[in-house]
Amino acid sequence: MIVWISFIILVSIFLALDLFVFNRNAHIIKTKEASKYTALWVGIAVAFTGVVYFIYKHEWIANPDNLSAGTAALKYITGYLIELSLSVDNIFVIAVIFKSFSIPLKFQHKVLFWGIVGALVFRALMIFFGIALINEISWMTYVFGAFLLYTAYNMLTSHDEEFDPNKSWIYKFARKLFPVTDRIEGDHMFVKKMGKRIATPLFLALIVIELTDILFALDSIPAILAITSDPFLVFSSNILAIMGLRSMYFFLSNLLDKFQYIHYSLVAILAFVGIKLILVHHVEFPEWLSLAVIFVSLGAGMLFSNFKKSDKKEIEDV
Repeated sequence: MIVWISFIILVSIFLALDLFVFNRNAHIIKTKEASKYTALWVGIAVAFTGVVYFIYKHEWIANPDNLSAGTAALKYITGYLIELSLSVDNIFVIAVIFKSFSIPLKFQHKVLFWGIVGALVFRALMIFFGIALINEISWMTYVFGAFLLYTAYNMLTSHDEEFDPNKSWIYKFARKLFPVTDRIEGDHMFVKKMGKRIATPLFLALIVIELTDILFALDSIPAILAITSDPFLVFSSNILAIMGLRSMYFFLSNLLDKFQYIHYSLVAILAFVGIKLILVHHVEFPEWLSLAVIFVSLGAGMLFSNFKKSDKKEIEDV
């Protein structure tokens, strides 16, 4: 319990520093600043692999799967990389949402901050119930695996469809709950007009981002559960990946068009973990294989994107 409490306190400190110290004043986060924070968050997450190793080596936490320290560390970093990989599509959708609601760049960080806070709570609940289902009902691994394969198929066949927040049921439902103004009122999510509390586009964007993140979690959490059902490893890898999502958004949002085939990399990763979940009771997959699939899939997607971009440039020059 001490390890869990310490981890939650550490995450809370990071969040407080991010909002009230490093980003106290609303400003446009440029690529250089975003790259520094992205490197910082990734560095913290990778360094935490060593923390996981010592926690399990010294048996400071319950270890339901009797994992060795090395295996626990490997499962943690694999889960982290899977969540980080699947966040690429999430980043694209966030960019579309901000554009749809015309949210200025300097206010986007605040919206993302509160979106992350909500995501931490919802994902913790989903992880708890997901692990409980797998532990109590062994055939749930087949359900999760089939769902991931279905998701991979949908991504493969419908990735050209654009997401329009204004036409989504989430947006329409939110407008029924409270009055809304179309004007940006600084970094305020609510304003008072004529004695009424009115939501601004920032709050609507937050609601849409929050609920779409839950939909993305339906993919990413079963994917991590394919690696391990250890509660702390699933929770810590998921949470640390989400913590770095904000800086990664500002770093990658302008680069997504350069890696147009990265989408197929995510399809390959989801398909692999789906198959792994379905066969988990029959075939033992070595831990290094999951890491290899992630790196090879992402590397192939980026290389193919660069080759296609070079071919297109040569054609235009001709």
